[in-house]
Amino acid sequence: MPKAVVILANHPQYGQHLITVGNRSNQRFGLPIVTGKFLAVPKRTLTAASVERIKPPKEGQVDVFDAGYPGLALRVSYGGRKSWVFFYRIGQRLRRMSLGTYPALGLAQAHDAWREARKVAQSGQDPSLVRKHEIGSRDFATVLDEWLKRDQSQNRSKDSTKRLIDRNVMPLWQHRFVSEIKRPDIMHALDEVVDRGSPIAARRLHAHLHRFFKWCVEQGYIEISPMMHLTKPGVETKRDRVLSDEELKALWSETEKLGWPFGTALQLLILTGARRQEIAGLQRSELKGDIIELSVARTKNGKPHIIPLSPPALAILSKVPRVQGSEFIFTTNGRGPVVAWASIKAKLDNELQFPDWRLHDLRRTVATGLQKLGTPLQVTEAILGHTSGSRGGIVDVYQRYDYGAEKRAALEAWGAHIMALVQS
Repeated sequence: MPKAVVILANHPQYGQHLITVGNRSNQRFGLPIVTGKFLAVPKRTLTAASVERIKPPKEGQVDVFDAGYPGLALRVSYGGRKSWVFFYRIGQRLRRMSLGTYPALGLAQAHDAWREARKVAQSGQDPSLVRKHEIGSRDFATVLDEWLKRDQSQNRSKDSTKRLIDRNVMPLWQHRFVSEIKRPDIMHALDEVVDRGSPIAARRLHAHLHRFFKWCVEQGYIEISPMMHLTKPGVETKRDRVLSDEELKALWSETEKLGWPFGTALQLLILTGARRQEIAGLQRSELKGDIIELSVARTKNGKPHIIPLSPPALAILSKVPRVQGSEFIFTTNGRGPVVAWASIKAKLDNELQFPDWRLHDLRRTVATGLQKLGTPLQVTEAILGHTSGSRGGIVDVYQRYDYGAEKRAALEAWGAHIMALVQS
């Protein structure tokens, strides 16, 4: 085995270094060596636009140093991941610390983090160790709020994520340092949810905590995620509950007794197959003649969705009272949409005594009913606003037809079926 060749090279940022010719690990510090020749580290004045445009290398990673901010670099990996790193010296030793990942940490924020870290380094302290001490002292509630703000801001289900965590782990960990939360603590919290009879909620809590602690590692809050290799509890089985015609008839009768707003909203759920929050949050501006037009902000898949209204649905909406000063169609206070679905479901359960049913089963019931009426699968999925199944993958990219006429015909046939059923 040939002996390694060691030479003295001048780093454009950090002066002289003894480095091994051809040693790929030199790239850790932006010191690529090719056949004994030192290559300059990329350096430029970074802007928000240029940071976004920087393309990943074909292999490995590259550090693009920000001119004017000594030691600050954007590390770009071949997989497309970008993160901010700061190189500094403690004595004669070169060190590196992670400031955060891009785009969670933007250019301006990276500059602020660089200023703080450089100030600490110039005082003779190691900013990496100082930050570990400070971050390790942050309580779970504080870090969770930061995670929700920085990592979950674009997640349309962030409110339900927060509720699930608040209910199941916040009372246990609220005042604990995030660095002190270990695997046994997480297993205990998950087991409590399972023992309460909610294995599906436990699996979803596991998924949220896995992402949370992974983010904590990326931000340097902890070294290793306590979720690593921790399997999900229980088994999540797909539901197949569909209400029978007799159950639909009985449910409709109860919605008549409930009246507006909850009873009327439930009737629209039955007639349209829409998601509960799509109907519960319905606003008058979303009613466009004989359709409901939902923007991307109101749909689960982040795409606009049009729901044709059958004659029975239009007749129901025509009788809905208008709350003065409120855009919401289904509201109890005029300031926001109806939310007390749990108490309504409990009331329905007390009256109907249906076995193992949920409000979300209405969507599956509508889909099954449409299938019985001969509706093609693609039309049913378009009605439900699905982007998976027959409309997923490459089909979703190239197939842009919205089945508008077919959706209307199917929902009108379904509406006629429901009216015949409840009037029999």
